[in-house]
Amino acid sequence: MDIHDILKDPDEHVRFAAYLDRLELVADPDEVDLVSRVLTDPDRTMARSAVLRHLDRRAEGLCLGSAYEEWARTMTRVTIDHPFLVERLREWSLLRAVTLGLPWRPDVLLASSNWLQLRTAAGTNTEAVELLAEAGRTKRIRNTARTALNHRGSSRNRPPTTRPRAEPIPPSVADGL
Repeated sequence: MDIHDILKDPDEHVRFAAYLDRLELVADPDEVDLVSRVLTDPDRTMARSAVLRHLDRRAEGLCLGSAYEEWARTMTRVTIDHPFLVERLREWSLLRAVTLGLPWRPDVLLASSNWLQLRTAAGTNTEAVELLAEAGRTKRIRNTARTALNHRGSSRNRPPTTRPRAEPIPPSVADGL
C-alpha cells in the first residue's frame, strides 16, 4: 500500500496500522520522508502516535550506539512542529546520557516525564537510581528505584555462584547487535 493510498482510507485505525507497518520497514534513507508524510495525516493525534511508536522503537535500537546522535538530530528537525515528539527525543537523549555515563543534570532528570523517570529508575546508573528513589515524581517511580537498589545490594551480598560468568561482548561485536 502506497502512502497516498493510506491517506485515502477513511478509517484512522486502518491508517494507523498501515503507518506502523511502513515505518517498521522503512529504509534509513527514506525515513525522513516517510515520517514527514505520516505527520501530514488529517488526524494529527493518530499520526503523532504512529510516529511516536516509531521513534521509540528506533531510539531503543540506536540509543547506545554512535548512530543515535545524528539520527536524533535529524528526527528532531523532522518533528520540530510537534512538541511532544521533540520532547520524547530529548528524553531519549537524556536516557542515553544517563545510561552511558555521559554528563547529565539531576534537575533535568527530576523535571522529566514519568516515562523517562520510570525507565531510568529501572536502569543501571546508580546515581540516577538513587536520586529517583529519593525524589522521583511518583510513588511508582520511587518504589521502582528502591527495588532496583535493593536488588543490587542483595546481589552484592550473595555468595559467589559456581556457574561461570558470561564473557562481555567486545564493543566491535556489540555495535553490530
